Amino acid sequence: MKNIDVGVSLLIVAIVLLMILPIPDYMLDLFQILNISLSMILLFSTLYIRNALEISSFPTLLLIMTLFRLALNITSTRLILIEGKNFGGRVIRTFGEFVVKGDYIVGLIIFIIIVIIQFIVITRGAERIAEVAARFTLDAMPGKQMSVDADLNAGLITEEEARRRREEIRREADFYGAMDGASKFVRGDAIASIIITFVNIIGGLIIGVMKHKLSIGEAAQVYTLLTVGDGLVTQIPALMVSTATGVIVSRAASKENFGRDVITELGKETKVLYLTGGVLIFLGIFTPLPFTTAIVGSLFLIAAWYASRGAAPAEALAAAEEAAPPPTGPVLSSPEEVAEVIEADTVEVEIGYGLIPLADPSQGGDLLERITMVRKQLAFELGLIVSPIRVRDSILLKPNEYVIKIRGAEVARYELLPNRLLAINPGVVQEKLPGIPAKEPAFGLEAFWIDESRKEEAQRLGYTVVDPPTVFATHLTEVLKRHAHELLGAREFDLLLEGLRQRMPKLVDDLIPNILRESDVRKVLQNLLKEGVSIRSLPLIFETLIEYGEKSKDTDYLTERVRRALRRQIIGPLKAEDGKIHAIAIDTELEKKISESITEEGEERVIAMNPDVLRNFMDKLSKELENLMKKGYTPTIITSGEIRLYVSRLVSRFIPGVTVVSYEEIPDDVSVQIEGVVRL
Repeated sequence: MKNIDVGVSLLIVAIVLLMILPIPDYMLDLFQILNISLSMILLFSTLYIRNALEISSFPTLLLIMTLFRLALNITSTRLILIEGKNFGGRVIRTFGEFVVKGDYIVGLIIFIIIVIIQFIVITRGAERIAEVAARFTLDAMPGKQMSVDADLNAGLITEEEARRRREEIRREADFYGAMDGASKFVRGDAIASIIITFVNIIGGLIIGVMKHKLSIGEAAQVYTLLTVGDGLVTQIPALMVSTATGVIVSRAASKENFGRDVITELGKETKVLYLTGGVLIFLGIFTPLPFTTAIVGSLFLIAAWYASRGAAPAEALAAAEEAAPPPTGPVLSSPEEVAEVIEADTVEVEIGYGLIPLADPSQGGDLLERITMVRKQLAFELGLIVSPIRVRDSILLKPNEYVIKIRGAEVARYELLPNRLLAINPGVVQEKLPGIPAKEPAFGLEAFWIDESRKEEAQRLGYTVVDPPTVFATHLTEVLKRHAHELLGAREFDLLLEGLRQRMPKLVDDLIPNILRESDVRKVLQNLLKEGVSIRSLPLIFETLIEYGEKSKDTDYLTERVRRALRRQIIGPLKAEDGKIHAIAIDTELEKKISESITEEGEERVIAMNPDVLRNFMDKLSKELENLMKKGYTPTIITSGEIRLYVSRLVSRFIPGVTVVSYEEIPDDVSVQIEGVVRL
């Protein structure tokens, strides 16, 4: 089976060569029997599949089988016209002499009937079904893909399952699209068969009369009989393939094959079998119809009796199961039961029942789609792969309230008004709006819930007006950014590793576990995310860790080294319009005191200063940062690399949103302008 693809390719080329290369009679017999066999296999296969995609190669097979039949038609025509009475093809002679009793007129009529059945009934019906199926499948694609995204965001399926389902949707659309075109082959084959047969008959009469000096009757007996036999040999497999085409395009997805479905569904209601059997017995006894009718009716009654016997125990069992009390055995005694209790979701969102329409695609809600976009945004901005976010409703919340949880703990809560818009004051608007006062959840800005009719008025005054789903999406984005370091768990870290290993396997293997443990690398990445530094440049981060990881295993030291490698990425957003970084510096003496006060606190090093000194430091720092922001610059503190990390940890506890950089992180071509110095 190793080189089976090569064999199939050569067979297709051989089919084409069959049209032009002469072959002996016995080879023609072999190929015609093979044609019948393959057609039977194709028909039986379509009856046993449960889903059309189980035989996704069917459109291509249909083309190859059609080509094979046409090649056999050409080959048999050549042999019949050349050999005439001496033609030795036993398969064609059997169909001409045995099947139609040697009467070429009867054979011609049967051939025409078969072609009409195939062309008008089966082929045209299959073509129409394929066309409609292709159209509806393509129309349903967006809805199906949105359903997959919704299940993924709700945590009902994994990323791998989502990819598999999207691929299945794409394959289904491709399959029905291909079947729509492939069904034209069958229709063309039926038309070609009629034309070829009549051309062969006329050609045989001309050759028989003019070349072999036969009478018209003798020529008709020889050539027409052989041509009709050839047509029947070709059309019977063609009819089976046409039937298979109709079966596969009309076959809906099912848990069982066609045979089991038919028996189960038609025999489900035994009254139907009893009524049918009774009517047939009546007709067989009291009408001129043969008594065989009554015998068939009796068979239906027997089948109904057996079916009712089998259904009774099943119905009783189902009723017993419904009436049975719940099991009273020990709970949480299996891994599956325990798995249901363990908190496995990194992020989850609970919503009140009033917000359900915002999350229900069937009601026009796009909340789930927005959650997907938030996850993609975080992936591109921070390089963080957030696990699927589960959305569930909760009766414990207010109707319009939602709660964001990280690893089971609540981190944010807000109440939306679905039928209103939120007008947010960016900080420069003085005039109030008639509406419900509120606070914008992401940044704590002053806002008002207003009627949609006041949207233009609010925008004219300078308010930023957004709808409730946008409020939620912005809030969720900022919450996840603030807690990005908590989101990088073992599962998310493994996804990053596997993604990098796909592109640079040696880089991963050189670092882990030869130089650093996975937990140490993850800690460095968490340190970066905690300060809002993107980890998308994972190859550069790993290269830096390989370089400095052999010198020290201290994650604080390694974090600072990685930051210096990422300095352009860190410094870029801090530049002002003049291309400079405007920052607040710390006095040299104060830096020395801070350095001396760094102590171990658990697994982290922190600044342990006298409370009065710390309060004084924070007050002066706050004033300097306020002056810096009034000038329109990003709040930035610059320190020496030795204390940068610890100053950042200290400041983030009292003044969030401030960036702390070191002198060593400033690229050579970037200037720094000190706008103020903090001294004690």
